[in-house]
Amino acid sequence: MTTVQDAVPGVIGTRVLRREDPELLTGEGRFTDDLKIPAALWLGVVRSPFGRAKILSIDTSAAKAAPGVVAVYTATDLQSEWAGPIPSAWQVTPDMKSPAHYPLASGSANYVGDPVAVVVANSPKEAADAVGMVDVEYEQLPAVVDLEDALSDRVVIHSELGTNVSYVWELNPNPDGIKTAFDNAAYVVKERYIQQRLIPAAMEPRSVAVVPSPMGGDYTVYSATQIPHILKVMLGLTVGISESKIRVIAPAVGGGFGSKLDVYPEELLCLALARKHRLPVRWTEERSENSQATIQGRGQVQWIELAADANGKLTGVRADIIADMGGYQQLITAGVPLLGAFLYHGVYDTPAYAFKCTGVYTNKTPTDAYRGAGRPEATYAIERAMDALAVKVGVDTVEIRRRNFIPTESFPYNSPAGLVFDSGDYAANFTQGLNFAGYDALRKKQAEMRASGSKKHLGIGISFFVEMCGLAPSRVLASLNYSAGGWESATVRILPTCKVQVVTGTAPHGQGHETSWAMIAADKLGISPDDVEVLHSDTAISPFGLDTYGSRSLSVGGTAVYIATERVLDKARKIAAHLLEASEEDLDYAGGNFSVKGSPEKVLPLAAVAFESFTAHNLPDGMEPNLEASTSWDPPNFTFPYGTHIAVVEVDEDTGKVDLVRYVAVDDCGNRINPLIVEGQVHGGLAQGIGQALFEEAVYDETGNLLTATLADYLVPSAAELPSFELDHTVTPSPTNPLGVKGIGEAGAIASPPAVMNAIVDALSHFGKINIDMPASPEKVWKAIQATKA
Repeated sequence: MTTVQDAVPGVIGTRVLRREDPELLTGEGRFTDDLKIPAALWLGVVRSPFGRAKILSIDTSAAKAAPGVVAVYTATDLQSEWAGPIPSAWQVTPDMKSPAHYPLASGSANYVGDPVAVVVANSPKEAADAVGMVDVEYEQLPAVVDLEDALSDRVVIHSELGTNVSYVWELNPNPDGIKTAFDNAAYVVKERYIQQRLIPAAMEPRSVAVVPSPMGGDYTVYSATQIPHILKVMLGLTVGISESKIRVIAPAVGGGFGSKLDVYPEELLCLALARKHRLPVRWTEERSENSQATIQGRGQVQWIELAADANGKLTGVRADIIADMGGYQQLITAGVPLLGAFLYHGVYDTPAYAFKCTGVYTNKTPTDAYRGAGRPEATYAIERAMDALAVKVGVDTVEIRRRNFIPTESFPYNSPAGLVFDSGDYAANFTQGLNFAGYDALRKKQAEMRASGSKKHLGIGISFFVEMCGLAPSRVLASLNYSAGGWESATVRILPTCKVQVVTGTAPHGQGHETSWAMIAADKLGISPDDVEVLHSDTAISPFGLDTYGSRSLSVGGTAVYIATERVLDKARKIAAHLLEASEEDLDYAGGNFSVKGSPEKVLPLAAVAFESFTAHNLPDGMEPNLEASTSWDPPNFTFPYGTHIAVVEVDEDTGKVDLVRYVAVDDCGNRINPLIVEGQVHGGLAQGIGQALFEEAVYDETGNLLTATLADYLVPSAAELPSFELDHTVTPSPTNPLGVKGIGEAGAIASPPAVMNAIVDALSHFGKINIDMPASPEKVWKAIQATKA
């Protein structure tokens, strides 16, 4: 007798605890460095101590004679190991200039940390000791660290290029319109902002281990990476090994924030040397290496101009930026600024728009994607400039935004930059945010504090952001000359005992995909999420995927899971109809049970269908056994989450110290699969964005030496420096995907820097015009106050 399955309530939208957490919180997570690999050799990397230097000679003899050392290699020794240079996947213009970049520098070193030799030893300690014995003779050369200096070509870093300019990329779809807007403007605002360099500082430094098969020829690569699938392709192309012979596994990964979205010299070296020595080879980054050898984020000089009519209504937005590439191109270095190129008008309705980006090389660590990747830079420029426009027009910052929001009835909105914003109700979200924060009461309190003569000054800063995420569709990426696509893969199989396996091409490293993907499949199938196993981050188990970055995982990868689940259920419906002797159209499905409409006694649980599909004793003619379906989802458009963020600060006039006393965020990421995970993602993004506004900066001296190479100098905020975040939300589903989701992982990092900086400027607005660049350290703020009194 068939037992009817107990109904399971829908789980999407509920606060399910993350299944990943117990293992991580109890120290049971297995990171790459935790792996026990017998007979493994260890790498130590010799790095340049100079920002720019000619390599005159390398003497490896002492290192080779050191205890435990197996070999020492220079660029010359390993040149035959490479099928090509380290890959750059984004040739943003046909004439983009890129120097050849190999895992070990040859001839010259171009940033502090540039690898120049590698030691292979029996232990990490022996490798580290031998690194110090490699004698490299350098001739230090003049370095370029300032972006405007780089643009001048006073010193050309890569002589073979003839210039420091890598590319110039322009977007000007309406040149006559932008000229007319500024020629006829009643108000013009022109602002210059700095996006300082940031060090991602993931909790787990990078780590890689390559294990060759006993007979050679096949290689398993363990890496703390966000991109196991992309890494597999790039390893094969660069080292000259068939992709079919490479398996990449990303074990537990302790954060990435874009810094592990790359192909690094150490991964290539480990693979090449495992092939050469026919033994496992591994390397784990030291924290001091991390600040130099792992990519850095941001690094821009921005000019933004707004044209407005007599009512303060925008008629044109024009942005011109210089973007810091660092010493070389990494995987998507050149393209990162372009991820914000379409968004410098923000959430505001303007008929004319122009953008220009000039990418330049400097003698600093290469830049690449860092949480938000181009979108924080765009949001910062437009949201800071909107406050400047409010001052010029003589209205409140709230009013200037309300006059310029894209109207709700205009969605889907054809932006002046050429995008189609999927959905939005900006005015409603903004009103909810202002009410949630108690905006009017805050302004009243500010006035009272000023009237009392207090030396503590209250400031209220607003940031309203929109971001382009769900990185896709593939054809749009092709139009931008990006080498990869934007699709994502998923396979869903229902096992004979009605347990479910979900195989995903996404590669989580803190986002909670195991929990959320199980919820998506369970909700569709009417079963418990506990009956769903999610498999990921292993290219042998999940051969197709484009991994995790750019807030794409849910809207692309999660949708793929939903569609594959739907296809499995469709097959199960056909089998159930056959077994119940009914048409498919006459079947209902709810709570894990098929039933015939009008005949409540004719019920068949999914578990029975799953077992029947396995035995194949009574399947419809021509139907294959087993319940399994796969899909690769390539969405028709990006998704566009948005939200209101409000920061409240107190600034001490005597010391310049800034206290962030409140932070309010009302985000709209479409439908929320798991509100608990959404809130956690917002919290993490806010910590990083506030860190940029108040604390963090990678500082270089004129020789290219990194002055903030340790966590004693590079200030990463902790909970003690942050208030309790006050979160709310609105829901505007995206029509782009069947889940109606958008993305949330980068929202906090995008919206918070301008909110905090606008609050600081607002706190001191009665002193006159205030100019402060991030991070707003007490010294910078105090000097800005003194400048108004001079």
